[in-house]
Amino acid sequence: MFEVEEIIERLQNLTYEKALAYWIKSEEEEAKFYGELAERARNLGLPQSLTETFLKLSRDSKRHAEELTKEFRKSFGKEPSTGIPPLEVVPVLDKFERADQVREVLEAAMESELIAMNAYKMLAGKVSEERLRELYLKLADVEKSHYEALKREYERLGG
Repeated sequence: MFEVEEIIERLQNLTYEKALAYWIKSEEEEAKFYGELAERARNLGLPQSLTETFLKLSRDSKRHAEELTKEFRKSFGKEPSTGIPPLEVVPVLDKFERADQVREVLEAAMESELIAMNAYKMLAGKVSEERLRELYLKLADVEKSHYEALKREYERLGG
């Protein structure tokens, strides 16, 4: 298991091509993660708004991955590949077995999105290549929007 600091250090030294491949993989993993959270929420009979929030985040992440993959193929003429695990996917699925755990799952997901957002902002300040800086700032904005969607749902549930 990679630590956040180790992932940040590895991301700091990537080329634009490798950073874009990392983002694609992160979006694919997030799409799966939020899709599984939606299924779990539905199976537990949790509010429809929660399931819809997870489904929207899953769809958004999948769409981002598809768009970025097209850009990657066009720019580099190959398939994206990375060995760096995503910062924002948290291992909470196994803990999400009962309806009364939804708040802690949302808290963990929000914390993960905040960690990723702050890490990408920090990376944007550390890299010298403008295109890479812009990529990390876009990543930070995506994670911020994910955090805000989760926070709205958390507040709707009385958190």
